[in-house]
Amino acid sequence: MTGAEFLGARYPLIQAPMAGVQDRQLTAAVSSAGALGSLPCALLSPEELRSELAVLSAECDGPFNVNFFCHQTPGYDADAESRWRELLRPYFDEYGISDEDVPIGGGRQPFSHDAADILEEFRPPVISFHFGLPSRDLLARVKGWGATVLASATTVEEALWLECHGADAVIAQGLDAGGHRGMFLSRDLTTQAGTFALVPRVVSAVDIPVIAAGGVGNAAAVAAAFSLGAEAVQVGTAYLLCRETLTSPLHRAALKSNRARHTAVTNLFSGRPARSIVNRVIREIGPLNDKAPSFPLAAAAMGVLRQRAEARKCDDFSPLWCGQNATGCKEIPAAELTRELTSLL
Repeated sequence: MTGAEFLGARYPLIQAPMAGVQDRQLTAAVSSAGALGSLPCALLSPEELRSELAVLSAECDGPFNVNFFCHQTPGYDADAESRWRELLRPYFDEYGISDEDVPIGGGRQPFSHDAADILEEFRPPVISFHFGLPSRDLLARVKGWGATVLASATTVEEALWLECHGADAVIAQGLDAGGHRGMFLSRDLTTQAGTFALVPRVVSAVDIPVIAAGGVGNAAAVAAAFSLGAEAVQVGTAYLLCRETLTSPLHRAALKSNRARHTAVTNLFSGRPARSIVNRVIREIGPLNDKAPSFPLAAAAMGVLRQRAEARKCDDFSPLWCGQNATGCKEIPAAELTRELTSLL
């Protein structure tokens, strides 16, 4: 079975789910162009999830993927939160933020039976997971309606774990990928490899299809991933400037500038490692800081700073998600970019 066949799409290409910078418009555009569009669901309320799925199911011309996180929600740690806020205190003072202005919680929810109840109404053909897999009973529900299950691995060990625990295909996410690292068996960043080092290792280790993700920004890179044994590719950063995204003007400006050449893996925005264009807060207290609370709790305080700074047209505290290769970003329709990316297949 080819990569396109196991995805149910015409082309073996997945648009990476990118929470915060897209909604169903990008998903539908990519799927209608023959690849697999993805809908990020970790930030959606139940009502929003049902609404997005209803429209996609009614209007999308091709199959689509829905993506969820599988993290363990941490308990509130007052001491950890206090240390985090004290670290950010100079910025709070700069923007006139008090502790009362900062909510508790991070907003990102792991996959649950409540979400599965909604999904079962629509039965999307592909479901992908980040940070591992859901519990055995939840995974059984998803598989029970025939969905193909994808999950991210950042090491060979994670790929083997996913294969053993029920994933139908592995997304080999290289260190060059933008956004959150999918790592879940270890927090050790020294275990992380670039995409074109990771993919052949994973291909050799598992018997299920491997999807290459990270640094794949043009047709030549897509073809190179296939030459290493990948059966499909996942592309995120290249889509960030497309018309159908919700990428903010500040984020767009950074992507189009020389700043996009300098990215870093940071835990400041959420508590988990994620790759962003370097900005003020990363330079001054990061990129990695052990005072950042566990994912997703760090996002609450940083989110308030982001809102205040962005109101002044400043991206000092914004997560400017971007992979190490932003050269493929184009301000064109997503369907056109999809055709370009698959032109050598």
